[in-house]
Amino acid sequence: MATGPLAGVKIVEFAGIGPCPFCGMLLSDMGADVVRIDRAGKPRPGNPADVMSRGRRSIARNLKDEGDRETALKLLEQADALIEGFRPGVMERNGLGPDEVLARNPNLVYGRMTGWGQHGALSHSAGHDLNYIAITGALHAMGDGDGRPRPPLNLIGDYGGGALYLAMGVLAAVINVKNGGEGQVIDCAMSDGAASLATMFYGMRAMGVWTDDREANLLDGGAHFYDTYECANGKWVSIGSIEPQFYALLLEKAELTDPDFQAQMDRSKWPDLKAKLMAVIKTKTRDEWCEIMEGTDICFAPVLSMAEAPTYKHNADRGTFETIDGVVQPGPAPRFSKTTAAIQGKPAGIGEHQEEVLKDWGIA
Repeated sequence: MATGPLAGVKIVEFAGIGPCPFCGMLLSDMGADVVRIDRAGKPRPGNPADVMSRGRRSIARNLKDEGDRETALKLLEQADALIEGFRPGVMERNGLGPDEVLARNPNLVYGRMTGWGQHGALSHSAGHDLNYIAITGALHAMGDGDGRPRPPLNLIGDYGGGALYLAMGVLAAVINVKNGGEGQVIDCAMSDGAASLATMFYGMRAMGVWTDDREANLLDGGAHFYDTYECANGKWVSIGSIEPQFYALLLEKAELTDPDFQAQMDRSKWPDLKAKLMAVIKTKTRDEWCEIMEGTDICFAPVLSMAEAPTYKHNADRGTFETIDGVVQPGPAPRFSKTTAAIQGKPAGIGEHQEEVLKDWGIA
């Protein structure tokens, strides 16, 4: 039985790729009963390494078939929310658009995830995370100072601007229903979410403290005191000594006695000071710098690979990572003091829970 804060909440997820499955995982980790409707076809067993698919039960249905579509609608009659990640119009063509579904369940929250949104000049165009963040100003701001924007993995569009915003929107709408409101459609566009994530930087630009040049600003690697540095053994550390007291501690621990370092916020000196700090950091190994700086108020941390991160002491202390069927994976976040979130189960095979789900949801 689920113990998380969403225990008792029923959600139907239409199988897709990327951010929609991640949203389903987040909701499941928080205790929701998430049933994934997979496309009918050749059965496929669950893969323990497919960690984004964890915690949900699966039924397989051909949504072009009237009987299977009716089964989906009966599930949705009981659900609190639906999440789907198809292009605009796909669910409508399958007879499962908002008009049809909300007619059967007026209290349902209908969560839609797309890159460009349900309307707009690009709404029917193909795209990927990189394209969605490209139109927001976020991608332009990231990269080296050589003039080339660099992809920041797909954390900003797919997962930050997409899955997390869909989860927040769905939960906000579910709370609204619980407070007497009606079901509604959530139009979650990754481009909108990525733009929202950049709010602080738009504010800084309006204040005149952020420029459109890359690697020239306080938080984009332009400042010598907020960047990553290579150590003597080829490994890397991160330094984020923004506040004056933290910066003073950096100068002390790194034995930076050059008087030029006293001009912390003089942007004209940043390139020269970065070169000097780079040379100093390269005189010791990462472990040696950890011995000197780790746990202090310098705002320091080693840059760990995914192979290293799960066994790092702080992560181990908090149980940040879990191992299930031999697969190391991040555990649920955030933490709750009473309704403990937990991984509800291993990744399901396609159609693995047909009879179980229908019985639990009272469908013949």
